[in-house]
Amino acid sequence: MGAEYTAHPGIKTMPKQERLDCTIPVELAGKRLDQVLAELLPDHSRARLQHWLKDGAIRIDGRPGRPRDRVLGGEHLEGCWELAEVVADAAQPMDLAVVYEDDDILVIDKPAGLVVHPAAGNPDGTLLNALLHHAPVTAHLPRAGLVHRLDKDTSGLLVVAKSERARTGLVEQLQTRRMGREYQAVVSGVLVAGGLVDVPIGRHAIDRKRMAVSPGGKPAITHFRVAERFRAHTHLYLRLESGRTHQIRVHMAYLHHPLVGDPVYGGRLRLPPGAGAACVAALRGFGRQALHARRLELVHPGSGRPLHWESPTPADLAHLLDALRADAATGALPDEDAGECHYRD
Repeated sequence: MGAEYTAHPGIKTMPKQERLDCTIPVELAGKRLDQVLAELLPDHSRARLQHWLKDGAIRIDGRPGRPRDRVLGGEHLEGCWELAEVVADAAQPMDLAVVYEDDDILVIDKPAGLVVHPAAGNPDGTLLNALLHHAPVTAHLPRAGLVHRLDKDTSGLLVVAKSERARTGLVEQLQTRRMGREYQAVVSGVLVAGGLVDVPIGRHAIDRKRMAVSPGGKPAITHFRVAERFRAHTHLYLRLESGRTHQIRVHMAYLHHPLVGDPVYGGRLRLPPGAGAACVAALRGFGRQALHARRLELVHPGSGRPLHWESPTPADLAHLLDALRADAATGALPDEDAGECHYRD
């Protein structure tokens, strides 16, 4: 699930200098200076360009410029600034399931158990360390090009930027909800209808490592639909409109349908009444939250082409689903219901 990042003390920064020396084309006359810079320097975000303007790093005809200034065309732009080169303590070789790669982006099918970036307790051996080895160019980007993340025990698709242009474009798609992310999950209890959850998520008031539904939290919307129903569980497909930490896990627990195997929000293990040994073993033996990022859709930040990828159901989740199907064949399922549920704050 998407999440916000914080800097890690194990990551160092090294300056990389970049210069600007050009003349504003006359066809850009009448535009604001920040708009002109966005066209001339598409590899950098509008916020970063405005910061350099306000900081005096970019000058127009030898004087400081303001973002709102209108240009006439023909003015001389010059500037010099430093880019932080982000370097993890170690670039480590690691087998990566690369689904797609070009000069701008890299799509990874992350296995469960792989931490995305260094944090307390995981100083190395992370996806970030592997990216620095696989694509050294990512050392020049914040968080080695990672623009969103998946929890350690969530498997599936994740996109990484390999250029500043791509990073800016992907972040914008995430912020404007144009990047499509679909997950599959197995939850406790029987849901007979799809729907959406629209309740804010913030840090837990007591346990700061947990997230919770909170009136003062950030807006969070999760859509879900029923893929398959079993005697005491449901297989769901879910789509995110936002990318809050642990969003799917928190929202489903809020509905009293927590993810199977979730060690933080899952609660007590639920077994179908009279379940056979194989079903009980599959549920008891599932050692992670039953969540997989199955589909990723985006617009390529360089070519503008719409792209999508799908990840097959991982073996452990497929085994769990097979066990639940076999158990369902032994007993009655709930009645069909074509309704839709909406849960809002």
